[in-house]
Amino acid sequence: MSRAKSAAPRGHPGARRTSTRSAPKGRQSDPRAVTEIRRLLKDQPRRRDLLIECLHLIQDRFGYLSAPHLLALAEEMRLAPAEVYEVATFYAHFDVVKEDATPPPELTVRVCDGIACELAGSQALSSALTEHSGAQFRVVRAPCMGRCDTAPIAAVGHYSVDRASTTSVLGAINEGCTQAVWPQFKTYDQYVRDGGYTLLRDCLSGKREPQAVITTLEAAQLRGMGGAGFAAGRKWRIVRTQTAPRLMAVNADEGEPGTFKDRYYLERDPHRFLEGMLIAMWAVDAGRCYVYLRDEYPAIREILLQELPRLVNEGLVHSDSVVIRRGAGAYICGEESAMIESIEGKRGLPRNRPPYVAELGLFGRPTLVNNVETLYWIRDILEKGADWFAGAGRNGRKGWRSYSVSGRVNAPGVKFAPAGITVRELIDEYCGGMQAGHAFKAYLPGGASGGILPASLGDVPLDFGTLEEYGCLIGSAAVVVFSEHDNMRDVALNLMRFFADESCGQCTPCRVGTEKAVRLMVEPEWDEELVSQVCQTMTDASICGLGQAAGNPLQCVFRFFPEDLRG
Repeated sequence: MSRAKSAAPRGHPGARRTSTRSAPKGRQSDPRAVTEIRRLLKDQPRRRDLLIECLHLIQDRFGYLSAPHLLALAEEMRLAPAEVYEVATFYAHFDVVKEDATPPPELTVRVCDGIACELAGSQALSSALTEHSGAQFRVVRAPCMGRCDTAPIAAVGHYSVDRASTTSVLGAINEGCTQAVWPQFKTYDQYVRDGGYTLLRDCLSGKREPQAVITTLEAAQLRGMGGAGFAAGRKWRIVRTQTAPRLMAVNADEGEPGTFKDRYYLERDPHRFLEGMLIAMWAVDAGRCYVYLRDEYPAIREILLQELPRLVNEGLVHSDSVVIRRGAGAYICGEESAMIESIEGKRGLPRNRPPYVAELGLFGRPTLVNNVETLYWIRDILEKGADWFAGAGRNGRKGWRSYSVSGRVNAPGVKFAPAGITVRELIDEYCGGMQAGHAFKAYLPGGASGGILPASLGDVPLDFGTLEEYGCLIGSAAVVVFSEHDNMRDVALNLMRFFADESCGQCTPCRVGTEKAVRLMVEPEWDEELVSQVCQTMTDASICGLGQAAGNPLQCVFRFFPEDLRG
């Protein structure tokens, strides 16, 4: 016979607690915000990989991301609020406003503080515009915006003001110029009239074999133009041998200060890139391709979204085979595994390797990752032959390269030149020489991470493998030219501030090291031993190339420009 358990008296530790809560645990979503989010998302799938796209929709509609909207989005996507918040706050282009904070003005003016724009007076421009800001607009500093050839740059909403002045920016604001202006580009019909897509049709019809195409790329010695320089043909071959299904991702998120070549080609001849991309998909038998595009290139995004349906109608690609994903302002997403994390709707944190993305990439599948320019040259190489590409070059180097040149030259821009050309040859033959009143002093051979070289090394071939002995890299071939009016100490500080802002924060050497370096570099006198230790630690222990290369410019100042440290 069981004996009933007597109830413990109220207040006793064993007494049952009676809940008086009238609502579920946790923060409750605002019904109005939930309704607004549902109307905005409409029938769009609520998949996790679309989180960043959903955040863009909210930001575009309301101008910022409010706490109620983030909470409603989390509920709608069945995610923890912390997951949504951590992604929203990771990316620079998302304005997250706390509950009690005042929303920003409706219009944001971004002024680039990249090194090319700083040379052109962006700091003074930013200060002048800030004096005019208020309830109508705000001014924020922005990292390199990919328009270094027309520095200084300001963006009024999505409208880019080239060679910006206070007058031109205020004029754009007063005239309501906030949307991107479409450039003149070669349309599908124009591209086809010039022989476009004939090569792709030959591939799809069986007139060409994948192995033969890959062999041609290997013979051409085409290398990845995004910075790493891995052999393109070899990469295609590796991915093709992996277990299906396979995917592809395109890095169109060029964020290296001084780099703008991908924008240049996409704005002028997007179908040449698209044909190269579709041939790559065919060659490795990738079922879907994700194009990860810089948020600073809104016009290009609209062009691609307009032109892709035409390719579907022409039977060149399936309707769901190419997906355009919009970046949100994170330089780190130029690293391929960080880009993949972002495409999956997460923070752009680089992965530890191995495994490499060719084996375990997007959504756990083998993934081919190529840069825009790499794909841009596929058609030319296959039509003209491997010898056309490999036969070019100077100073013992092979191939062609697109050099993004900015700084103190008369004619900055993208220069299609032989690999191995020297910076002196670039300046004299392609850039119209130095600006009046400026003598060549130094240059960045490969953007912010490529280091700084003096004019005395201006005859070193610009290519992979030629600059490492000087502590420098060619990377994406972003060449910034300096004159005797520029102090390399100031240049290095600008670049280190960029790295400190763009560090993803995942690893301590980079997160702490870049900020520590900035604090040391603003001192009147640099502690060379301590600064060098910080740089060496970042190089040796950082997870990805950002931290590993962050100290390159600083070390070059010690090595080549000691006089600039003395003021």
